[in-house]
Amino acid sequence: MTNAAHITASKLEQTSENASKKPLLGVNVDHVATLRQARGVSYPSPLAAALLCEQAGADGITIHLREDRRHIQDADVYEMAGQLTTRMNLEMAATTEMLEIACQVKPFWVCLVPEKRAELTTEGGLDVAGQLTWLTDYIGQLQAADIKVSLFIDPEDKQIAAAVNCGADAIELHTGAYAEAGLADDIDRMNAELNRIKNAVATARFTDDKLLVNAGHGLTRDNVNAIAQIDGIYELNIGHALIADAVFVGLEQAVIMMKSAMHQSI
Repeated sequence: MTNAAHITASKLEQTSENASKKPLLGVNVDHVATLRQARGVSYPSPLAAALLCEQAGADGITIHLREDRRHIQDADVYEMAGQLTTRMNLEMAATTEMLEIACQVKPFWVCLVPEKRAELTTEGGLDVAGQLTWLTDYIGQLQAADIKVSLFIDPEDKQIAAAVNCGADAIELHTGAYAEAGLADDIDRMNAELNRIKNAVATARFTDDKLLVNAGHGLTRDNVNAIAQIDGIYELNIGHALIADAVFVGLEQAVIMMKSAMHQSI
């Protein structure tokens, strides 16, 4: 990430409120790398995808450097760090190896997530309450390197309190259960999960009004608007559905369409 981009991102995030009151869009380009790794070739380029997304209006780029390196590779992280014009949100597990990489790369954001080798995608939030001591020290080391830290958690009061206690700068609420209920046409469960997320946002804002509250996982153009309209949501991170849309309409148009779906009636 260039110094100019880092300064711009810092100014943007000096406050937990957006002047426009519209949630930002962070685009996850992991699945561009998934397509590349399927053939073990050099294309398509996650960096090229990220730059197109920025040009189309993405407010940030999210990449997940998994321990098994199934999609994003180390070289992608270092390459993007020098060329993104917005800000990098580096998702990673809270391991010693990832700490060393993050402190070398210095992304604007690190989002700590749980990982299981057999999972297709991240299945749930990080158990912050169950590893408070380790995460407090880990977060402190990242912040000492001038890196802001977000924790990917389920919308539970216990995990929100733990995230605040260990000094995180932000949380990202896992919206997977909400999205899955929608795919199953279970409207009652979908509404219940939406209320759960709303309550979690309110709890987080009441507990610490300086804490940024993001959300993501499983969000699509069909289900994103209800989440985007929750008062207090700072940013939504969206990847799989947006990349899937890009197959049909192109990447830039997919970003434009997602932002339109997010901000409708806001």
